[in-house]
Amino acid sequence: MIETVGIMGGMGPLATVDLMNKIIRLTPAQNDQDHIHMIVDNYPQIPDRTSAIMGKGSDPLPFMKQSAKRLEDAGADLIVIACNTAHYYLQDIQETVRTPIVNMPKETASFIGEAGIRRVSLLATDGTLKTLLYQNALREKGITVLEPDEITQAIVMEGIYSVKAGHIEKGKRLLVNAFQTMIAKGTEAVVAACTEIPIVLNEVDGIKVIDPTYILAKKVVDVAYREHVL
Repeated sequence: MIETVGIMGGMGPLATVDLMNKIIRLTPAQNDQDHIHMIVDNYPQIPDRTSAIMGKGSDPLPFMKQSAKRLEDAGADLIVIACNTAHYYLQDIQETVRTPIVNMPKETASFIGEAGIRRVSLLATDGTLKTLLYQNALREKGITVLEPDEITQAIVMEGIYSVKAGHIEKGKRLLVNAFQTMIAKGTEAVVAACTEIPIVLNEVDGIKVIDPTYILAKKVVDVAYREHVL
C-alpha cells in the first residue's frame, strides 16, 4: 500500500492542479483523513519539454531528476508526472530514484484497449508526437492512431500554449476546432494527450475524449486503495 504520492508538476501549473483535483474527486473518502497524502513539486522552471525534443530549447532532464529526487526525499512512495511529453524522459528519471514512477501513456493505452476502442485520433504536443510515446503504446494494443495534419497540429499547439498562458477561452476554441477536424476523419475517440487539453475539452458532438490525466488519477487511487498493483 502506498501512503504518499509525489506529483512532479508545474508543466504546467493548471495541469498539475487538474491532476490533484481528479485524484481528490476519485478518492472514496468519507472525511479528510481518508484522502491520499500528496506531495507536489510545482516546478514551472523545468524547461519546455517540446522545445528540447525539437532541438530548440534547454534540456529539462536535470530539472526533472532534481524534482523526482526531491519528491523521494520528502517521502513519496509513488511518483506521477503531470505532463505527457515529459514521459519521454521517464526511464532516465527512474534511474535516479528508487520510487516507482507511473507511465501515463502506457496506462492510457491499456485503458483504451480494455474499452474495446480500436481507432483513435491523437491530440498532443509536437514533442509527444515526434517521440511516438502514444503511437507505440497504442499500436502495441492493436489500436489504429490518426494524427493531425500540419495545419491542424499548428492549431493544437497554439491551443495548448494559450491554456498555459491562461487564455482559457481562446485555447478551448482552438482545441475544439482541431478536435472537430480530427473527428471528420472518422474516429471512435480522441486522446487528449497533453495535460492542458482536458482542462478545456470534453465530449464534443458525441465523440468521446480520452483523458490521460483522469486515467492517471484513477491509477493513483486504485494503487492507494490496493485495488490494483503496479
